[in-house]
Amino acid sequence: MRGWRNAVQETAASKPLFLTIYATVILGTVVSSFYVFSAIYTPTASPTRSISSSWLLAPPLSQNGVSLSSNISQPSQHRSNKLRPIWEAPSRTSKMPRLKSFRLTKELVAQRAKDNVIIVTFGNFAFMDFILTWVKHLTDLGVSNLLVGAMDTKLLKALYWKGIPVFDMGSHISTDDVGWGSPIFHKMGRQKVLLLNAILPFGFELLMCDTDMVWLKNPLPYLARYPDADILTSSDQVVPTVVDDRLADWKQVGAAYNIGIFHWRPTPPAKKLAKEWIDMLLADDRIWDQNGFNELVRRQTGPAFDDESGIFYSYDGNLKLGILPESIFCSGHTYFVQALHQQFRLQPYALHTTFQYAGTEGKRHRLREAMVFFDPPEYYDAPGGFLSFRPSISKSLLLDGEHNLESHFSLINYQMRQIRSALAIASVLNRTLVMPPLWCRLDRLWFPHPGALLGSMTRQPFICPLDHVFEVNVMLRDLPAEEFGPAINIREYSFLNNPFLPQRVRESWLDVQLCQEGTEDCHASSNTSRPGLLRFPKRSSEETLKKVFSSFKDVKTREEKFRKRVKQYVGIWCCVENHIPGHIYYDMYWDEKPGWKPVPPKTPEDDHPPF
Repeated sequence: MRGWRNAVQETAASKPLFLTIYATVILGTVVSSFYVFSAIYTPTASPTRSISSSWLLAPPLSQNGVSLSSNISQPSQHRSNKLRPIWEAPSRTSKMPRLKSFRLTKELVAQRAKDNVIIVTFGNFAFMDFILTWVKHLTDLGVSNLLVGAMDTKLLKALYWKGIPVFDMGSHISTDDVGWGSPIFHKMGRQKVLLLNAILPFGFELLMCDTDMVWLKNPLPYLARYPDADILTSSDQVVPTVVDDRLADWKQVGAAYNIGIFHWRPTPPAKKLAKEWIDMLLADDRIWDQNGFNELVRRQTGPAFDDESGIFYSYDGNLKLGILPESIFCSGHTYFVQALHQQFRLQPYALHTTFQYAGTEGKRHRLREAMVFFDPPEYYDAPGGFLSFRPSISKSLLLDGEHNLESHFSLINYQMRQIRSALAIASVLNRTLVMPPLWCRLDRLWFPHPGALLGSMTRQPFICPLDHVFEVNVMLRDLPAEEFGPAINIREYSFLNNPFLPQRVRESWLDVQLCQEGTEDCHASSNTSRPGLLRFPKRSSEETLKKVFSSFKDVKTREEKFRKRVKQYVGIWCCVENHIPGHIYYDMYWDEKPGWKPVPPKTPEDDHPPF
């Protein structure tokens, strides 16, 4: 959309912002019946969407709902005749079984296990969309030997009516999002270890996963390559230790072993570790489950089990441990920042949304950026339509000079100014803004670093996740309209490339190109003989603006609310070495502050956002 970048740049340079935007929008709508950047909204769900409109509805399905099983591909592997296929929902005329029938038993696990392996995740109702995404990726890969643990009755009932194999964990956890690091979050971590101790005695191999990860490739053949390992675990390693699909070089893995993805075999050493681990956590509720695991298994590291496999002895000297390779069992850093799998030309098995900065909403947004999150059809056909633009970024901003704080913030601020104008136009038009790809020159972490982690394969510049700069959770939060103005909905930068975008929406876009006023063939016209192209003058005279805004008494008030809203949208860069505090606040209105520089707060008293 070539012309749009000119519009954004021109609008960004005009003051007041909303005055110019209103003038441009009104002038455009007067001369044409088309909407700018329009995705024509129709409430009918796309026939090409593979997930039904009941994707996130609470059970039982309404009369207008469509069974999920009718549209989702089924695994091809053999099942017992008595075992209902995943996604085949119970009859709506049937009654919900009693809760005690959902207890975790050896018989229940045996029903679902294949080749003596069971794959398990668990969560509460707040993570239902993550769980459905997790299950769908596995079933699309032909994997059905899975179970989901429900930490509250609401989730248990919802999954049952979706046809998802579910069991009751008896946790009685809140149905709300508990938040990372909260007391309930730590309680949920203990549930994982309790569950591990419950299943291992049944004699099955257990692949335990967090709900904020997705499977991109069937992991079971890979895990079967290492039958001697008692445990195979992922890690937070960001510096690659291997360049192929072998297990990570355990001698080089200095980062924490991450228990969001790990595979246990029911061996005596594994059972012994699981028992000591839960005893440790129950004795001290201040210990984080992952820290406890790392403390125990790192009591001893080495020697190697053999010369080839990458398995090594750990814990008590008898437990055989393997570290899954960081490039294909990806963390949020190795996937979204380094893209190690792409650099090594490997196909990733898993993506875990670690190393991110905007809570649960940020995790959803990252999975959406990767186009691996399953949303309902209405997500792809928003009321009011969409608005998109392509930023204009010079080569000098991206590549010239050193990659340092000054060059990073110059690049971000340039993009932020255009995004600010796009948000304003989206607000005026009541459209959903498709965010552009965001380029960064420096990485973001929670500890001091030189801009890119030494030894990592972080390319500079790189397309960084939106949560590196913007507070995605705040952007998606329901801020009070009376204080912050109308909400501005957003979509991820990859939205228009998502295969779930309906074809009629994909084809309804209208490119708009603006031209210099006074140049040849530049005039407002209702002539639309050139499909998909409208031209508007770049500038309007003061007299024209006064006439346009004579009926808009609340423009100033609305802009004040808009400013208050979008100031909340930006976060921090972190962290400057040898400085406390070391973070630097992004400022949505940096260009209104002469001499603005990217410097951290001088004192703790100065440490506050630029609201």
